[in-house]
Amino acid sequence: MILNIDWKNFFIGEENWEFMLEIALRTFIMYFIILVGLRLLGKRGVRQLSVFELVVIISLGSAAGDPMFYKEVGLLIPVIIFFIIVGAYRLTTFLTAKSEKLDDLIEGKPVYLIKNGQFNIEEFKKETLAQDEFFSELRQQSISHLGQIDTAILETSGTLSVFFYTDDQVKPGLPILPELFAKKTKILQPNTNYACTFCGHVAEVNEESTFLCPNCKHDEWAAALHNCRVK
Repeated sequence: MILNIDWKNFFIGEENWEFMLEIALRTFIMYFIILVGLRLLGKRGVRQLSVFELVVIISLGSAAGDPMFYKEVGLLIPVIIFFIIVGAYRLTTFLTAKSEKLDDLIEGKPVYLIKNGQFNIEEFKKETLAQDEFFSELRQQSISHLGQIDTAILETSGTLSVFFYTDDQVKPGLPILPELFAKKTKILQPNTNYACTFCGHVAEVNEESTFLCPNCKHDEWAAALHNCRVK
């Protein structure tokens, strides 16, 4: 059976080939309008996207999309939308620079996820970051256990800032290497440092026993590591 395909309709639908040239011209113009819009947002809007800035970028992309291939939409409309969005962005950044409360409301605050080699549990619960995802971020910075970390901060841009202990300050900590972390136990052996797999608290017992973490009341532990970070 030979298919009778209308190749013109297959490729360009009900439009004509002349409209393809118009689409090319519209796309070319919108490309430069987007560049101008991003330039007006400033370098900060391009280099580090907070939630607020991401909304602005998505809005610009949405405004640019329709005029590229809908002949019913004139090019003046997206230009007006662009100037409104950019103007609103510049006004908002001006106001947030003047008001710390407004800045915290729109941009949010940096969150301390790790303090003194342990999870800051209450702050960690507020974030949607999963533990295995967080461990993956740390491993990419050559971190093998939490005892190597003084402080870890989740910035408003979503990036993770980590401050390390010096080699002589490194203490026993929860292993974040998958194989070691998976070796959880509820029975602690004597004279061995163990780290709570929930909060990272490190403890040592004098005899074989089960033990509730005094920090978070969980009962699963992993043998703590004490090695320095390989730089």
